[in-house]
Amino acid sequence: MAMWVFGYGSLIWKAGFHYDDRLVGFIKDYRRVFYQGSTDHRGTPQFPGRTVTLEPAKGEICWGAAYKITHKEDQLAALEHLEVREKQYDKKAYVDFFTESSVSTPAVSNVMLYIGTADKKLNENYLGPASLGEIAIQIVRAEGPSGPNREYLFKLENALIQIGCEDKHVTDLANEVRRILVEEQLTTR
Repeated sequence: MAMWVFGYGSLIWKAGFHYDDRLVGFIKDYRRVFYQGSTDHRGTPQFPGRTVTLEPAKGEICWGAAYKITHKEDQLAALEHLEVREKQYDKKAYVDFFTESSVSTPAVSNVMLYIGTADKKLNENYLGPASLGEIAIQIVRAEGPSGPNREYLFKLENALIQIGCEDKHVTDLANEVRRILVEEQLTTR
């Protein structure tokens, strides 16, 4: 039996595990938000970066990529990889995945994904909502073992463009980060 994994952040452009098929599509009733703190990849415990998580949002959709993993040994390797990579996310969920907006039947059911919930007891790295400007400044300043936080944002923006998806939250945030970076360059000249 195949295992399916949905990526809505860095998994879109970098799976990091062997898979047999990749489908572009969306899940329903969730929206992507930069509310999850990253102290192990795109920030540090002293200065967390921000990465995406999902927030329940009735009627909204979140685009990404679903990966089909067929062979048992590949499934075990993928789970091992994901449990380390996604360790700051406190919830696994199984959702329906769609590839066409005009169809009510999912392309795949029981697609696994990771969520960083707002429960601070279970998810100590949840940062929650903030203004666009506050999130952008944090992303500009944060850097971790996987690189600058802004690189994550720009790669996500580009990956979404590549799959033909516009996500207003990601686009607005990327534009604000670019504005701050240009402003900083102008003031240091």
